[in-house]
Amino acid sequence: MTLDATQERIITLQVLKASITALASVIGRNTEILLHDLTCPERSVVAIANGHISGRHVGSPVLGGPEQDKGYEAVMAAAAASHGSEPVVIPDYPTLANGRSLRSATVVYRDSNGQPFASLCINTDLTGLNAAQTFLEQFQPLAQPMGEAESEPADMEVLMSEIIQASIGQIGLGKMNKKAKVEAVRVMQERGLFIVKGGVEKAATALGVTRFTVYNYLEQLRNETSDRGDS
Repeated sequence: MTLDATQERIITLQVLKASITALASVIGRNTEILLHDLTCPERSVVAIANGHISGRHVGSPVLGGPEQDKGYEAVMAAAAASHGSEPVVIPDYPTLANGRSLRSATVVYRDSNGQPFASLCINTDLTGLNAAQTFLEQFQPLAQPMGEAESEPADMEVLMSEIIQASIGQIGLGKMNKKAKVEAVRVMQERGLFIVKGGVEKAATALGVTRFTVYNYLEQLRNETSDRGDS
């Protein structure tokens, strides 16, 4: 029986949810595993273990992840790919969450049409490994099962605005030249702004440019990354 893309997505999400449930019963409390449904960015987290590491829960938005998360880069790369449906994997990269240093890995899943629809993320907190007692405590199994979140998700408009303002503030506004604006777009990209509908338009307004200019900046950043990879 041939499955259409929608059926593929449903089955894949079911399989990954079951896998996280099993892993949650044996992994240490210093490792967070979560699954995003990228088709619903406002409530993207559909399964999570050890959410205390990043403060997220089922129903949290896609923009609530660790700082410097290359998973957003993987989603954009998967969306930009012109062929293939293989998952995009980014292994072992550093991130930050609530002031703690993490090691992270991300897999972005694509359907048979090549469209990214799910992201599996793993974040391991390394801050407690300097003390032997803390090390042992971190590896106690998670006692509480995963459950549905009761609280409402964070407002996406607020999150997007915070990302934009933080990105511009990090570069320093004043009278921004092109180089500064490109760097601000790079920071916004790293924070995942452009995988959310309306992100490009909001960034363009904040920077005083057109959305086509933002797309040009993103293309420039992709070319720079590609050139570094080839060197």
